[in-house]
Amino acid sequence: MSQQLSILELAKALIRRVSVTPEDAGCQELIGEMLQHHGFVTEQINAHGVHNLWAWRGVDPASPAAATTPHLMFAGHTDVVPAGPVEAWSSPPFEPTVKDGMLYGRGAADMKSSLAAMLYAVDEFITAQSEHQGTLSFLITSDEEGEAIHGTRHAITELAQRGIRPDYCVVGEPSSSEQLGDVVRCGRRGSLNAALTVKGLQGHVAYPESVVNPIHTAAPALAALAGEVWDAGNAYYPPSSLQVSNIQSGTGATNVVPGELSALFNIRFNTEQTEQGLRQRIEAILHQHQLNFDVQWQLSGPPFLTEQGALTAAVTDAIKDETGLQTELSTSGGTSDGRFISPWDGDGAALVEVVELGPINATIHKVNECVAVDDLAPLANIYTAITQRLLGS
Repeated sequence: MSQQLSILELAKALIRRVSVTPEDAGCQELIGEMLQHHGFVTEQINAHGVHNLWAWRGVDPASPAAATTPHLMFAGHTDVVPAGPVEAWSSPPFEPTVKDGMLYGRGAADMKSSLAAMLYAVDEFITAQSEHQGTLSFLITSDEEGEAIHGTRHAITELAQRGIRPDYCVVGEPSSSEQLGDVVRCGRRGSLNAALTVKGLQGHVAYPESVVNPIHTAAPALAALAGEVWDAGNAYYPPSSLQVSNIQSGTGATNVVPGELSALFNIRFNTEQTEQGLRQRIEAILHQHQLNFDVQWQLSGPPFLTEQGALTAAVTDAIKDETGLQTELSTSGGTSDGRFISPWDGDGAALVEVVELGPINATIHKVNECVAVDDLAPLANIYTAITQRLLGS
């Protein structure tokens, strides 16, 4: 059986499992069995119904010897977003279908094809070199598309308590834009969410002297937040950006001034900013507009950045050898579990080098999600070459 067909069949097997977040639906059991076949020690670090597969081979990552040997971790997720209206798909979303050279199915691009390619890369690497340097590991969760509380973040807390920390991590998120390997994420912006409540005084619209309209008082403040220049960005990141995403107020009647306004906004920020600094600046603007307000904050994750080093060199060289492309190292896009992996134990004292490398992302989270079948084997070859460069004898 050819490598491409093998990867295709494994990707299909994963897509057939209806693993809508936080469900795993047996995906990790299948992955774990394949890894055990190659001598991996496997373990489930589960919490609150979320499945987290931890697997390793080589030098015990909890042993003193691990401090002096390289540790490469592959990371990803088996959960997928809901399919949406099934009738809108050209084929059933959880019945993988190949048509015109494309593999269709929910999770095909995000990110079950990457998982299949990772497994076959490891198969090829270990078959050629069963005795390798350091530690090779996997961390796979079923809660990346959801709240992301009991998934990778939880597993890392457990592993860090054991003294385990990888040096390098390849996350299989679909990073490519037009061609396989043309873009690799070497970092992501931070994401800070705010739930703002502006308080007024309800009353009849005919008596403006007796009311405080929270819509009127909040509008200039929200406009100021939207127009604020937070920074100019830097060599790796675009400028930080705040977007108001929801506003709710009013009783539905035209003759009643509401007593309260609720607004949600999010700021995607770069390494020029900190969570605390942004919160202080935003609250200062709200105070400048003399609002009676309350704001609740929720940090989805801080920004992270992997500067050029051993991992980025291995990745760019592997892509160049396989595809001929000079990849772009980018920090664009949304958030991923890389935001938990890079700081690892949370204090940022020893960062893990993290990149995201996977198939073309044009159809992720969309109806008729798909990947090119002809990209599966090259992706596995790239993963193999990265492993060889970092752990090969």
